[in-house]
Amino acid sequence: MKGVIYHAFSQKEAKELDVQHPGSQRAEAFVRAFLKRSMPRMSQQAREDHLQRKAVVLEYFTHRKRKEKRKKSKGLSAKQRRELRLFDIKPEQQRYSLFLPLHELWKQYIRDLCNGLKPDTQPQMIQAKLLKADLHGAIVSVTKSKCPSYVGVTGILLQETKHVFKIITKEDRLKVIPKLNCVFTVEVDGFVSYIYGSKFQLRSSERSAKKFKAKGTIDL
Repeated sequence: MKGVIYHAFSQKEAKELDVQHPGSQRAEAFVRAFLKRSMPRMSQQAREDHLQRKAVVLEYFTHRKRKEKRKKSKGLSAKQRRELRLFDIKPEQQRYSLFLPLHELWKQYIRDLCNGLKPDTQPQMIQAKLLKADLHGAIVSVTKSKCPSYVGVTGILLQETKHVFKIITKEDRLKVIPKLNCVFTVEVDGFVSYIYGSKFQLRSSERSAKKFKAKGTIDL
């Protein structure tokens, strides 16, 4: 093994590789110095033993760079949104006529969702679709409530939160109706759907994954 490591170039090999033919002593000294630099923690005897027993692969290992974790940009908190009044509707914008195009868009959206509202369409299918649909732009009416002043309020739904509906009436008045203890109706192309607010206290984004169970009677 030692003879293989310290084998000197022949004159023919040196001429082909275009290197000067070093003496055997110089070659041996170079190899010893190289091994000493490559394995500085090992003694000379240990290196000799190591080379005689197994092959050594001398490679250069690069240090892996640690990937820096990108910090996710945090959005505004609910408190910050309230303080900035991002979802407040300005008084000059509280006009029923401004939101009639939104209602027309909503009706077309429901027609597409239900594959066309035909006379023979099953009402149960429409009810199931509406429970998971986006209601912004729908005309909503309060038919029952434990608070009599809410009954009869009708308008276009502008905003829906977990607990309330914000409705603009034909009189250009913005009404905030709690879902709790109220029953609402939504009408589109002659189909009337009932919404029990007490069982509807979800954000619109959460309703799409909610499974609503059919019940015979529901109390306010």
